[in-house]
Amino acid sequence: MKKLCIIVILGTLVYAFSRCNKAAELPDSAYDDRMSGGNFTTLDASTQAYKQPIDGLNARQTVVHNIGDGTFDQVFVAAPAPHFGGLGPIFNNIACINCHRNDGGGFPSTGTSNSGMLMRISIDGADEYGGPLAAPGFGVQVQDQCLLGTTPEATVSISYTDVPVTYPDGTTVTLRQPTYALRNPYTALPASYMLSPRVAPRLVGMGLLENIPESTILSFVDAGDANGDGITGKANYVYDGYTKKTELGRFGVKANTPTLLMQVATAYQQDMGVTSYAQPDESAYDQLQMNLISSETPGNELVDSLLNYVTFYVQTLAVPARRAVTDSICKHGATLFTQINCSGCHRTTMYTGVNPAINLSSQRIHPYTDMLVHDMGDELADGRPDYLATGREWRTTPLWGIGLLSTTNGGTAYYLHDGRARTMEEAILWHGGEASKSQQQFMQLNKADRNAILAFLSSL
Repeated sequence: MKKLCIIVILGTLVYAFSRCNKAAELPDSAYDDRMSGGNFTTLDASTQAYKQPIDGLNARQTVVHNIGDGTFDQVFVAAPAPHFGGLGPIFNNIACINCHRNDGGGFPSTGTSNSGMLMRISIDGADEYGGPLAAPGFGVQVQDQCLLGTTPEATVSISYTDVPVTYPDGTTVTLRQPTYALRNPYTALPASYMLSPRVAPRLVGMGLLENIPESTILSFVDAGDANGDGITGKANYVYDGYTKKTELGRFGVKANTPTLLMQVATAYQQDMGVTSYAQPDESAYDQLQMNLISSETPGNELVDSLLNYVTFYVQTLAVPARRAVTDSICKHGATLFTQINCSGCHRTTMYTGVNPAINLSSQRIHPYTDMLVHDMGDELADGRPDYLATGREWRTTPLWGIGLLSTTNGGTAYYLHDGRARTMEEAILWHGGEASKSQQQFMQLNKADRNAILAFLSSL
């Protein structure tokens, strides 16, 4: 009996220590470099690479994920309708999937059901919560489509100017500088309004990003630039209209949204004019457009469960595996990526916290972001503040899965917040501000080394 007790005690201790063993305590050699999303990585590299669910969903969660997937793809229509009514009266698109093609990025185009860009608008000042001050008659987003009997708020005009860049070795690249203007406004535009274009982002790994501890993100802030690398970073704290609290911003190109629930609910409200329990007011609330129609669907237009299901769907999308991890050129590019300090903002590795509801806990992941906003210089500035983010600051874009963007988008990919960059090389060359030193070091590399960095990025 005594021997049996000792065995039981030893077994219990071994189990306890194994449960307490954190991923961070393992050596780097114990990990598979392909596993960008930890256990929630998919090996799918097809056009459907961004649409794969994470492993480990139980039967009920699988059903919820699939319903969310179907709702994400669903076209909304004007009320009255037996299903998926409530579109408009003004909107930018009619389905989530129309902007996020195959759950990937959008195109820099507006005004049609195939567009993937929207335009934020505001005026000088801040609202009562410190956020952008809505433009009278236009709110905080320009809706460029409408239902019969109403008028689009305005149409968006985009033009480009060529900007040649010459490397020290004589190689030339032509960038394109966008210019935006509002045409045919339905009412007079306010004086000194500010515009900010936004191309729909890739959705992979969003649940993992939501599960990164706030303390981890704050640890990346270097407000006084103590290490002298020119990179500081800042956390954006924003107001959550559902919880009625100020919280850490995580999502959106300026980290202006705290949770995926609010990201999804705001997209339905602003992009499609579909209200929900988290965003119950029409995007056209208190505007002339609301007086042009009578409401056929009082109350929330998106069923509560469907908002939750779409949110769960986005939370449980897997991350494509990194490819070509043993390729010598890609390995060289990864080394150079760190040497020129691209990793100063695009942080290679971090760990998720605890989330028993979805089981995304304690994962070693490689998102290539610090979730902070950074000053990116005059060339990328939109001049429009968003809570604590200034008109020059943007959230570090997660790079995981970026190498498959062209595949999922049908052979064409666009980069940066407004899609001005047609290649990853162009995106790097647009970097300024805190990224200026890394950008200049990239330009000083020989062509083979520059191509190695691009090959590495394409493997993510």
